[in-house]
Amino acid sequence: MAYQRPQRYLNAISLYRWYRRGLPARIGLLRKLAESLNYFLFNCSVPASCQIGERTYCSHRGMSVVIHKDAVIGKDCVIGTCVTLGGRGKGVEGAPVIGNNVYIATGAKILGPVSVGDNAVIGANSVVLTDVPANQTVVGIPARALTSAASAIPEVAA
Repeated sequence: MAYQRPQRYLNAISLYRWYRRGLPARIGLLRKLAESLNYFLFNCSVPASCQIGERTYCSHRGMSVVIHKDAVIGKDCVIGTCVTLGGRGKGVEGAPVIGNNVYIATGAKILGPVSVGDNAVIGANSVVLTDVPANQTVVGIPARALTSAASAIPEVAA
């Protein structure tokens, strides 16, 4: 994936970086107010306790993105609108861990203690419930790996 320049205007991730780095943890009330401002402006939930790597950004200013408080997101990732990185519930503990240079398309859900490898692509509206290896593209509900067009062509005997 080609490097894209991060957005220079106010967006959900820039606001997150401000209240994560700029506001000390001991001023919890002020952090909560800043998180609420993020929700009010962008209809998204990006808690200060999650970890988001450098140059990672959300398209369309992060509209309707929900990130679990314990989620870890690597560097140079792109997160589409209406994406959920959350818990699974029903007694399944843990949050997603996203590698570097991952593209998460619009509407995708990554739920539970799932690991997504570097350079992976998560298709639009996919629901990821299991680990995704590095350099893999997954789509569907539940998400499944795509087979490449080259591997789908049978070999012809000469």
